[in-house]
Amino acid sequence: MVHILTLQYPFQKVASRFLQIDQHFQNIANSTQVTAFLLQFFAESWELRLLLSMLLLLIYLATMLGNLLIILATTLDQNLHTPMYFFLRNLSILDMCYISVTVPNACVNSLTDNRVISMSGCATQIFMFFFCVCVEILFLTVMAHDRYVAICQPLLYPVIMSHQFSVQMTLASVLGSLVVASAHTSRTFQLSFCQSNVVPQFFCDIPSLLKLSCSDTFSNRLLLLLTAIVISGSCFLFIVISYIYIFSTVLKFPVKEERGKAFSTCVPHIAVVSMFLSSGAYVYLKPPGVSEVVQDMVLSVFYAIVPPFLNPIIYSFRNKQIKEVVRKIMLKRLPLRKL
Repeated sequence: MVHILTLQYPFQKVASRFLQIDQHFQNIANSTQVTAFLLQFFAESWELRLLLSMLLLLIYLATMLGNLLIILATTLDQNLHTPMYFFLRNLSILDMCYISVTVPNACVNSLTDNRVISMSGCATQIFMFFFCVCVEILFLTVMAHDRYVAICQPLLYPVIMSHQFSVQMTLASVLGSLVVASAHTSRTFQLSFCQSNVVPQFFCDIPSLLKLSCSDTFSNRLLLLLTAIVISGSCFLFIVISYIYIFSTVLKFPVKEERGKAFSTCVPHIAVVSMFLSSGAYVYLKPPGVSEVVQDMVLSVFYAIVPPFLNPIIYSFRNKQIKEVVRKIMLKRLPLRKL
């Protein structure tokens, strides 16, 4: 009896190993079947989809027009060739790319009843979106530093915020974001997708794809956490400290109107940055078990669509110089009717 049990034990190990190998090849076979993804619509009913798509398209067009006017104003007017307007122009260019990554494709898909996005298209969208998010955070941080130097150290402003420094910070932000976006995109598409190809979002983003993977996503989530701490956390802390120094300096202004003007400019900046980072942090860093599709889609609007829409209004169109230059551009470009 002992000999029989002794002989059975190796056979059980071999059988168990074959089952594991078979399961592994089944997973590979299933994962290779996912050649495209299906995106989530804004809503199930056609009427609501049409309404939301038209609303987002109007926001998109307003964002493109506003940022384009800022680019023209800061490029054509020689008086606006300063570090502050240099960063505003870069932010406007970025915001045009940022909102173009998600909104047009989502609206067209929703209106044409087409939910399919290819694997390469999804990878491109994730890379471009993550790249734009990283550059946006870094640009907002540099702009907060620019405001800090202009208000707290005005005499040293030409030395600290030189053109060379501005170009170097822009290139560092772009190149650093390229590296981070490439790392996250490559790590995401090294996973196996063998459960479902329905992305619970109106565009491809990393948290939604991690939910669809049958691989171990611990390293991916750890990389997201480290990125959030190193880039988003440190940038947000730097912005908050910069504005604390700005507020403490502004409170010393003798004229009450100047204090009110400074506060009315700085507070919306902090509000947009806080909304941008908090909504993105919740969607990207929440535990895997928490899943509310509608909630995630609403929150994604606050970090994917709202910031590019509000940035021209908050950072530029409240500025008298920008408004004056835009008014001149509009008067020159609008044809006069000869009656």
